[in-house]
Amino acid sequence: MKLAYPFAAIVGQEEMKLALTIAAVDQSVGGVLVFGDRGTGKSTAVRALAALLPKRLVVAGCAYGCEPGQEAGLCGGCAPAPASGKTKAGAKKPALKSQQEPTPVVDLPLGATEDRVVGALDIERALTAGEKAFEPGLLARAHGGFLYIDEVNLLEDHLVDLLLDVTASGENVVEREGLSVRHPARFVLVGSGNPEEGELRPQLLDRFGLCLEVKTPRDLATRVEVVRRREEFEADREAFVAKWRKEEQKVRSAIAHARATLPQVETSPAALERAVQICMALGSDGVRGEITLIRAARAMAALERAKAVGDKHLRKVAVLALRHRLRRAPTDDIDTGARVERALAELFAAA
Repeated sequence: MKLAYPFAAIVGQEEMKLALTIAAVDQSVGGVLVFGDRGTGKSTAVRALAALLPKRLVVAGCAYGCEPGQEAGLCGGCAPAPASGKTKAGAKKPALKSQQEPTPVVDLPLGATEDRVVGALDIERALTAGEKAFEPGLLARAHGGFLYIDEVNLLEDHLVDLLLDVTASGENVVEREGLSVRHPARFVLVGSGNPEEGELRPQLLDRFGLCLEVKTPRDLATRVEVVRRREEFEADREAFVAKWRKEEQKVRSAIAHARATLPQVETSPAALERAVQICMALGSDGVRGEITLIRAARAMAALERAKAVGDKHLRKVAVLALRHRLRRAPTDDIDTGARVERALAELFAAA
């Protein structure tokens, strides 16, 4: 298997690494949207993070990656038998066998057809065996992992509509060609793009939990270090990965601990009120901002091994969670991230 570039070896881009780590700790935070220059390590960071995440326990042989032990949100082949727990023949449904698989990272090309994304009739089996069988699409492959879309702002409208439905429900439903298929499709949606090449539809923009901007490093030392490490990695991948194994283990352990302790992290009424105050001060529309802010802050607290969400956690994730939820006038030349920072400074100074 081709070795991925170590996540810990990525030079700079701390905001991007933090956003991806938070999304890995708590998938309910939502996806991560990365705007910025090409060649700044966006796809490298996603694959690097997925490579160091713990392997997933899935049902052996399931084409949709269903998790054993779940009672809801399973595909037809893995779902429990009706009421009595027996099949039509009267025999008990056998226990599901499980196996471990790496966290998937699936690319969604801009030119992908709807059939390739959601799945379609398996033509080969239909012609050779005369059977109606479903061939899973990219959404099935991405379940439990990351779905990466480069140039997401150029994605065709019908695919955007599909993603909106799936990210809202957590499952993919296909009704076509005499087939009726329903399977889980829960993943971290990661999109990247350049806003100068086209605007992202507001409905999809709102679905991304966290948003950030990455820029090409401007100082000589940083750029030299980026090139040096990449050259070292390409020269001997195994040696480079081994060199960073200790640092990678630290990140892996931090994520595993945060996932395990996340349910125990307390969110006090004061923290909830503070999150709402921040969103009201910024004039963000709806309440998705508050929900995302709290979830991201809770994940941040879990990463720092804190027992409760505090102001420092809200401040660390506020820009990521809110910068893309602010109204922006065409004549407004102030960066939305700077507006969030300014609002935080004023709010916390008055506290």
